[in-house]
Amino acid sequence: MLLFLMVYAPIFSQSTLKDKQIESVNFKTTNADIAILPLTRTVKGKMTYTFKIIQDIDSIYLDARNMEFENVLLNGEKVNYYYDNSKIWVIADFKTTENDTLSLEFSINPKQAMYFINWKYADVNIKKEVWTQGQGKNTSNWMPVVDDMREKTIYNLKIAFKKGYELVANGELTEKLALNDSITQWHYSMKNPMSSYLVGIAAGNYRVKDEVAETSIPIKMYYYPEDSLKTEPTYRYSKQIFDFLEKEIGVSYPWQNYKQIPVQDFLYSGMENTSVTIFSDMMMVDSIGYNDRNYISVNAHELAHQWFGDMVTEESGDDHWLQEGFATYFALLAERDIFGEDYYYWKLYESAEKLKSLSDQGKGEVLTTSKGSSLTYYQKGAWALHVLRERVGDEVFRKAIQNYLEKYKFSNVTTANFMDEVEKIYGKKLENFRKNWLQQTAFQGTAALNSLKKSKFINEYLKIAALRETPLINKKEILDKALNFPVNDYIGQEVVIQLSGQKSTIAKELYRKAFKSGNLYVRQAIAVSMKDIPEGLQANFESLLKDDSYLTKENALMELWLRYPEKIATYLNATKNVQGFSNKNVRLLWLTLNLVSEGVDQEKAGVYYAELSGYTYPTYPFELRQNAFGYLYQINAFSTQNLMDLLEGAQHHNYRFRDYCRELLDKLLENEDYREKYVALLDQLSEVNKEFLNKKLKI
Repeated sequence: MLLFLMVYAPIFSQSTLKDKQIESVNFKTTNADIAILPLTRTVKGKMTYTFKIIQDIDSIYLDARNMEFENVLLNGEKVNYYYDNSKIWVIADFKTTENDTLSLEFSINPKQAMYFINWKYADVNIKKEVWTQGQGKNTSNWMPVVDDMREKTIYNLKIAFKKGYELVANGELTEKLALNDSITQWHYSMKNPMSSYLVGIAAGNYRVKDEVAETSIPIKMYYYPEDSLKTEPTYRYSKQIFDFLEKEIGVSYPWQNYKQIPVQDFLYSGMENTSVTIFSDMMMVDSIGYNDRNYISVNAHELAHQWFGDMVTEESGDDHWLQEGFATYFALLAERDIFGEDYYYWKLYESAEKLKSLSDQGKGEVLTTSKGSSLTYYQKGAWALHVLRERVGDEVFRKAIQNYLEKYKFSNVTTANFMDEVEKIYGKKLENFRKNWLQQTAFQGTAALNSLKKSKFINEYLKIAALRETPLINKKEILDKALNFPVNDYIGQEVVIQLSGQKSTIAKELYRKAFKSGNLYVRQAIAVSMKDIPEGLQANFESLLKDDSYLTKENALMELWLRYPEKIATYLNATKNVQGFSNKNVRLLWLTLNLVSEGVDQEKAGVYYAELSGYTYPTYPFELRQNAFGYLYQINAFSTQNLMDLLEGAQHHNYRFRDYCRELLDKLLENEDYREKYVALLDQLSEVNKEFLNKKLKI
């Protein structure tokens, strides 16, 4: 390499460099032949890119963070290059051509974007996975790519991984080869281009459930072998959602197939990698958990992204609502197809309340901004589309969506692009809509309310909600009527909330009617809101322990323990076989109550503590660990292992869990006993944990 290349450095800003390359170079294909080595947390292999030079340029770059390179070849010949640990610059006199080829070999130990779950543990019974999360511009942490949403290329992936595991990636599986006795190579190919942040890989021990859409698109739904009973509740309505969105959007699903795969300790609820949604395994639910929190909304949202975000991608952060607002809106339409009009308007009402509250605090945001909140992009974006559709009508809206997707498919878009298509079909300018919904910080509360009032259900709900400050005796008849069979889920819950804290004869009569309603969510509202059980309602409240709701069971068990501690053995016996969600919400409460209650089986206290304490171990999903840490903190019962597990959690890749652990660690260090225990542990810690703890201890 020539000496001057060793000091080569770009003299333009990052944004200018990106713009110049996007204007000058078009990457057509990206072919990866890589090996993922989970035991050493390493990725290595060969990348081959074909590209077109649109206008003369003296260098091209790939984003590549903290990698090692060799055999960098341009059209088969060695080429000068410069690497600054962030980008690899290929230096040459690039002239206008139709087909150049760049190849290189690389290796890396990814620090983010690819996550290795539990591979440091030898126990074969511990769940082990590898998964990726590109999130806008992070794929270059494990593979050299152009981390710019505007650069779209066709990806073909050959991935070698340990034998005995399933590996899922973008596109169609065209071949699966046994390279040797321990390594399998998976070949995935694509037909259409996408942005690099949408490259997705997940590997682990899975089974698969197959469906076929009405348009013959294969749908694959992955699950852990031990979760076979959760498969149907989790993926319920998946085919219906797929078929609905294809019809509602009016443009065929743009990829070869669709796959969904749960992973442990995911950063978010889900991610819409092209043709393969990776989602948190906490969303896996059984038939009871389905009633409380299910995967349907996330399922529909990530699938809608396959059109809005994956096929047409934002030009810049200012247009982010074109992805999140559209995915939220079309997911809501799919949910309406499943759950009905009341559900649709209730979700709009809930989001309107949050948006109005933010706006009233002077914190409202314009929709077209690169610095907006999730509430703005997702919910205000969905509201904008709801209002726009009402303004222009169904026919115009649908046709505009179709034209917009067809015109800009596999390319990048701006808000102006979308609005132009709407106005072309509508035949009029929509300046007021642009001003009020796209460019105004304040949420249009009055307009939203007028839209909501088109729903008979919302009108009825608002009449009940308006009575919150009215004395119970003056609204008894209205609340009583609202509890007549069949009780509306949302109105029934509002009635119960208004009864909270009431112990009068009238309140008891209404509570009894609510208990007898048979409505799971009305009864759940009682379990959540009733904090001091009125006399005469004990048996009614005890019946909540039998409801098909883990939220109801958890809240009812806790309240019964507080109110009737003398009967705790009976309540614990009734719930001894209930686990709850994947975070074992009911089980962990059950274990804790056994440990702190008098008159229960004290001989098993050691067994119960061992189970509760054991759930903080790093191999468990973070939500379960967090739940266990919370209960151990409440009963002040951290073992040495728990303290070490908490310290490990404070370094976790999931930022929500990491921040929780750090906050809890700070609280423990305020206690001199725990502080001394941590000081005593210093010599047993890894260098990373020791350095982190020393800073906390200020040693």
